[in-house]
Amino acid sequence: MPEVPSRPPRPPRGVWIPSLFFVVSGALDVALSVFASGHAVNFDTVWAAAGRALMSLLLAFGLWRRLAVSRSFALVYCLASSLTYGVALILALTQQPLHFPLSIVVASAFEIPSCVLLFLFLRSPEASALFQRPLF
Repeated sequence: MPEVPSRPPRPPRGVWIPSLFFVVSGALDVALSVFASGHAVNFDTVWAAAGRALMSLLLAFGLWRRLAVSRSFALVYCLASSLTYGVALILALTQQPLHFPLSIVVASAFEIPSCVLLFLFLRSPEASALFQRPLF
């Protein structure tokens, strides 16, 4: 009797949640850049948004594959993103004489809490155990 191939086991929650975050982050970046820009969409806008989304998707793929280097990049991304969007959100909420598009405020509201939680998880010993696979 031939053996029926079994389904591969589902990845743990600590793998698919960070991967999902970066997929959603890339999609949100494209959507906000293209549709909430407030001006006519041109090739440069779409190209820049696609480049930023590609970085997020590659990071999500690396986390899905449990690459240790992807965990390191995700930690740096979350730290830098939290600080950058935090400053932008503080400036926007204190009504500084700078123009902040709605896309920056919406992205800040999504990125800051998500990145803080993701950063705390990725620094944990559980994440170290999950993401041990070398790049080569």
